[in-house]
Amino acid sequence: MITKHKLAALVVTLLLGMVASGQTPNRPPGKSSMTDLELENAIRQRFARSKSATDKFTVRVQGGVATIEGKTAVVQRKGSATRMAKSAGARQVVNKIQVADEARQEAAASLDSGRRRAQVKRSDVNR
Repeated sequence: MITKHKLAALVVTLLLGMVASGQTPNRPPGKSSMTDLELENAIRQRFARSKSATDKFTVRVQGGVATIEGKTAVVQRKGSATRMAKSAGARQVVNKIQVADEARQEAAASLDSGRRRAQVKRSDVNR
């Protein structure tokens, strides 16, 4: 039977072991063991090295959750921003990047023209 004193000693031993190995009870091991400030800086560095640097997205991290805000004229940069934040170690990403209407319309038109090409039957093609 485990007494309260043995249980308390076990918990203290586990916590000390976690602290000694660089972990804390609130942060799992690995990339997410960075502090929020370190993670925020890592994400900003990734943005600075990418084509997204011209969009100047803002990044805030709280509890390992990255919030990205800004505007872009390139549809793909919204998804890229999420992937960069995740690969930097964010547990979760809240992407509030707004894509310009012109870019959305251009992407939709491109998608529609791609669908039309894909619907051509092989029997319709002259050989």
